[in-house]
Formats: sequence, structure tokens, C-alpha cells
Amino acid sequence: MTTTLPSTKTRRLPLVTYVLAAGVFLMGTTEFIVAGILPEIATDLGTSVANAGLMITVFAVGMIVGTPTMSILTLKLPRRLTLSLALVVFAVGHVIVALTSDFTLILGARFLTALATGAFWAVAAVVGAKAAGAASASRALGVVLGGGMLANVVGVPLGAFAGQAIGWRGPFWILAALALVGAVAVYRLVAADPASGRTPSVRAELASMRDSRVWLVLAGCAIVCGSSLAAYTFISPLLTENTGLAAAAVPLVLMAYGVGAFIGSTLGGHFGAHRPYPALFISAGMTFLVLGALFLFSHYAVVTVVLIFLLGLFGMATNPILIGKAVGYAGQAPTLASALSTSAFNLGTAVGSWMAGFALESALGASGPVLVGTGVAALYFLPLTVLMLKDRKERGVA
Repeated sequence: MTTTLPSTKTRRLPLVTYVLAAGVFLMGTTEFIVAGILPEIATDLGTSVANAGLMITVFAVGMIVGTPTMSILTLKLPRRLTLSLALVVFAVGHVIVALTSDFTLILGARFLTALATGAFWAVAAVVGAKAAGAASASRALGVVLGGGMLANVVGVPLGAFAGQAIGWRGPFWILAALALVGAVAVYRLVAADPASGRTPSVRAELASMRDSRVWLVLAGCAIVCGSSLAAYTFISPLLTENTGLAAAAVPLVLMAYGVGAFIGSTLGGHFGAHRPYPALFISAGMTFLVLGALFLFSHYAVVTVVLIFLLGLFGMATNPILIGKAVGYAGQAPTLASALSTSAFNLGTAVGSWMAGFALESALGASGPVLVGTGVAALYFLPLTVLMLKDRKERGVA
């Protein structure tokens, strides 16, 4: 017994984990790159900043609808084929956005891109967790999801710089090209499904959703993203109007958020494997406090930058833990649970950014979205507490 524990904790994650993280990096970059170049997009398309924010909202809606739908439709396809096709469709969506000035068509392309992203994320989470094994699943999910967090550190800030330097369409061309390269790499490096493996079943996937704990996890996923992303979606006007920073400084602050999100996701995956509920409650409490402080002190530059870093750190720390729990509760049919986790995250993003858009145009101005996020964060403790009590009762897990 004493000899197996250390080897489990130090077991290396398989290479496929990092391949999937690279794919998620591209997906994470496109989801949030718009936040860093909203003013440029709005000016070029002749619309308001709040209206341009619909590019984020529609993307989130596409993932809400598309992730579970695509996970079912592609259930019997080889997983590496699903992942590669998702990257190809992702590239096509970006080419459309880069070529057109029709805002309706742009929103449609963002929706298409979201369908591909949802399909990729759902399958990537399952492949990553299964490849690592039960003992390392949470850690592997932390790394895979960390690709999305790393996107906030590198992809989103670089995209914002590029958007300001060469026009906002430039980053979309770059992402399209990288996605096509990624499609080839994923197909070659992700292992083929085992011939003797269990045949995927839609019925089994649906049956796995009967556990009420899965739905409590999904509620937590929606709330945690709704709170953080309500503020993050309109971070650019907050920084330029409240804090008084120049537009050129916005990518650097986005990088601070991304560094925090990357660290938070990685640590969340690590601690979630051993002490999930302390990690979840601490992250929830700190997210609420950070958002409240950001609402009060956003006129102070240094304080604002520190708070945005902390928002990334605590706001994203719960994601690998929650997805790991959803996959775990689903047992032998985890694909739909993983897909719905992604949908729930994006439901929170869509609703949070939608409400934040109204708040931005209210008398609260740029502070409005942060206040919306603070209010949503307060709701997180309800499903989290019920989940903990139910988990203790049904499984005896602390």
C-alpha cells in the first residue's frame, strides 16, 4: 500500500494530454480574443461595443447547443476523427469571419465555430481523463483545460496586439491556419479507439444523467462562468473608462488575467484530486470577494490589475474539478456529462455577458458588468453546498 501511493501521485501524464491541451489552446483563444479587440471590431463594423459583444454571447450559445448535440451525433465516430474534423470546421468558421463585413454572417460563423469547439472540448476531456487513468484524471483535466487558460496568457493578449497592429481580422486568419495544422497533428498523434472497447451507446449516455449530482455540478459550472465572464467580457471598457488605461495596455492586463487563470486551473486540477470541496469553496468565496472589490476599486490602476489576476486565479480554479466530478458521476458513459459541463460553462457565459451588456449601457457604465458578476457569484454556494451534502450521504466522499 505504501509503495503504490507515491507512484500514483508522481505518475507521468501521457503525451496525448498535452496534444489535446494544444487544441484547447486554439479554442480558448478564439472564445475570448474578441474581448481584447471589441472597440476595434465595433468601429470597423459600425456598431456599438455592447452589440459587438454579441460575438462572445453567440459563441457561448453555440457551445450550449452544440456541445451535447455534437457529442451525441459523433458518439460512434472514432474520437481522433471527431477531434480532427472539429478543428477543420473551426478553421472554416474563422475564414468566414475574416472575409466578411456582414455582422449577421459573422455571428453565424461564430456559432459554427462554437459547434466545432464544443465537439472538440467534450471529446478532449473524455480522452484526456481516460488516458490518464482514474487516479490522475483530475490532474489531466487540469492540464487539458489549462490549454484554454494558457490561451488567456498567450493567445488572447497576442491576438489583441495583432488586432491592434494589423487589423482585427488578422488574428482570425492566423487561428484558421493553426487549426488546420492542428487537425493533422491531432489525427496522427491521438491513439485510435481500441478495437475491443465498449461500443458507445446513446442510451447509456442519457442514463448516466439520472444522477442528480451531475445536475448540481452543471449548475455550479454555469454560475462560476457566469460570474467571472460577465466581468471579463467587457474588461476593455472597464480598463479604459474606469481605470484610465490606454487601449494599448489592455492586452497586458488580459495577460495578467490569463496567468492567473492558467495557475488557477493547474492548481485546481491538482488539489481537486485530493481535497475537492475545500478547493471549490475557497475558490467560490474568493471569486465573490474579488469581484466585489473590483467593483469598488476599479478606478485604481494597480489594484485593478491585481484583482483581475486574482479573478483569473480563483474564477477558473474550479473548472477541472467540476468537469472531473461530472465525468466521474457519469461512470461508464462520460461523453454527454463532459459535453453538458462545457454547455453549462457557456450557458453561464452567455447569460452573464448578455446581462452585463445591459448593465454596461445603464447608469452604472463600465462598472455594471462587474456588479452583475458579483451578484451571480453569490449564487454559487447553493448548488455547491447541496452537492457536498449529497456526495457525503451517497458516497461518503469529503
